Amino acid sequence: MATRSNIAYKTPEGKIRSVYCHWDGYPAHNGEMLVRYYQQARKIAQLVEMGQISILDEDVFPTPNSGHSFDSPEEGVTVFYGRDRGETLVGTKEFDDIPSWIDDMEEYAYLWNGQEWLVNDHGERDANGFPIFNRVEDVVTDAQREMMGWDK
Repeated sequence: MATRSNIAYKTPEGKIRSVYCHWDGYPAHNGEMLVRYYQQARKIAQLVEMGQISILDEDVFPTPNSGHSFDSPEEGVTVFYGRDRGETLVGTKEFDDIPSWIDDMEEYAYLWNGQEWLVNDHGERDANGFPIFNRVEDVVTDAQREMMGWDK
């Protein structure tokens, strides 16, 4: 069974650009992957703008002529439903604000705030109904990193 997530960034206009990711959405995998390999705004935008993701990995683009595909992915390269499996209607979504994005989310929602990755766990909200976010780096423990095979 998949642990689904959404990965998003906030545009300069305040919109939320978001993409669905099917596998390994829990913070110890996708959250840690984002913290480790997606720290530059350009790379984050490239990831999200490629559309829906099957498996998140450290790189967006495969080596030229590697034969990367859904059925034969290149190691370390993210697998997208559109590019790698030829599916249609699997693009990026745009939302006017964070609450409307969270209303459409999966189990975990990751937001790049321009400085760091934040995560919302299963649509958690405060008493006023606003989504609660935590820093991914604070959510993932050293024990989880070790269990996942991440170096510390």
